[in-house]
Amino acid sequence: MTVALIPAAQTGELPSAASPLVIGVGLAYFAVVAMIAVWAGRRTRTREDFYLAGKGIGLIALTLAAMASTFSGFTFIGGPGLLFATGLGAMFFVLPASVTNAFTVWVVAKRLRLLAEVRPVLSIPGAIGLRFGSRGAQGWAGVAVLAGIVGYMATNVLALGLVLDALFGVGLGWGIWIGTTVVFLYSATGGILAGIYTDVFQGTIMAVASVLVFLYALDSGGGLGNISTTLMVAEPEFMSPWGAFTPIAALSLYLLFSIGVVGQPHVMHKFFMIRDPRRLKWYPLLVTVAMTVVILLMFGVGLAYKALVVTGQAPVPNPEDNAAPLFLLQHTPRLLAAVVFSGIAAAMMSTVDAFLNVGAAAITHDIPTALGRPLHDELRAGRIATVALAVASGMVAQTSGTLVALLGIAGYGLLASALVPALAVGLNWAGATRAAAVASIVTGLVSSLALGLLTWSGAGDPLLTVPEGITASAMTLVLSLGVFLFVGAVTRGGTMDELDEDVRLALEL
Repeated sequence: MTVALIPAAQTGELPSAASPLVIGVGLAYFAVVAMIAVWAGRRTRTREDFYLAGKGIGLIALTLAAMASTFSGFTFIGGPGLLFATGLGAMFFVLPASVTNAFTVWVVAKRLRLLAEVRPVLSIPGAIGLRFGSRGAQGWAGVAVLAGIVGYMATNVLALGLVLDALFGVGLGWGIWIGTTVVFLYSATGGILAGIYTDVFQGTIMAVASVLVFLYALDSGGGLGNISTTLMVAEPEFMSPWGAFTPIAALSLYLLFSIGVVGQPHVMHKFFMIRDPRRLKWYPLLVTVAMTVVILLMFGVGLAYKALVVTGQAPVPNPEDNAAPLFLLQHTPRLLAAVVFSGIAAAMMSTVDAFLNVGAAAITHDIPTALGRPLHDELRAGRIATVALAVASGMVAQTSGTLVALLGIAGYGLLASALVPALAVGLNWAGATRAAAVASIVTGLVSSLALGLLTWSGAGDPLLTVPEGITASAMTLVLSLGVFLFVGAVTRGGTMDELDEDVRLALEL
């Protein structure tokens, strides 16, 4: 989740936190990441190790990694800024966690893991291709993954450059390329295993830091009751259930983020890796608890800094994404601020690593397989593709401005629209057909790109406006779901009855 980081990426820089203590903590943080990369590199010998971590990840590690990949830098910077700007309505971005975690396990996670047990599945597009017996579905899903992650990677790398500049005072350009270099070194060396355990490390730090920052946020405003009273008097709309959103807009966001996460390959991909799929029954409880703890930072800082601003005790952040950095620098101990800033950088790097891994799989496995030209040495090709994608994302990030913003905004919705029907419905509906899968993927891909371009207002008035309160991504998601169900009802071919017995049993268990 980096869409909410885009305003800071376009309008300037984060407040500088550079000091000997902050630099020291940042270097120590990166030293730990480097040690994880070296350790993971020694354990990465096959393509299964590179893409699936040898299917040996425990439940706790999976929980922390999924939580970290889902929230990333959003919780530390974008989330508090969004809440500061829009009020409690911003919580509709994160409230879906209450249903999403159970939903993903019930309809997707176990089946993905069992498919990887009976066949050599390396990716989400590969699972789609296996489910429908269709190289076309796998190839189009691979194209959708590449299209969706381009913006995600670029916005993460751009935000990473901003954070590294704030940490070390190196400038935005150097920050982008230092971050890019670190990411592709540990991604190309240790594959997804390096990303998983970097997620575990920074997810743990994220949880502890979130609780501490939340306590400082409450203290800065005299407690939650006093903060709420201050805001209710000064800006009643801010504390309303919808905040600055209309009810339809808030519910539209809830729909998109509760269902759309199933289409995020960097999160769903992790379910291939769990060592014992029977333990997935505990995943919804554990990851919801972990996410709730981390959301405390977004909730506490967003409310507390708003109260400080309305009472004249703090400057108005410009842009709003500066709310969290300003609060950390002015109202928490410098050591805690240093840890949080370093955690932001690690969170972004681990998210970029996950994107690089699924993008490399699309380039070296899914698309070549769909074209009938599989590569012989996918491990070596995957490492080369990882470096190429990292360099490309760094180059796009340096363009900044409207291009990166447009790509980032489109990323989440594109992936949700293109992949959710084939995964969430296709893995559970025995009568779903390969034609339905291909039609929904292409519909989600094309409609997301087209609607994103038509409704984009970065360079002036948009060519098309959607009904007030409805997000374009929610519209394309509903459209692709409708196409999937309609085409599935009128076509044949690729249903579960036609699959090999081992694949069918994996989907029916």
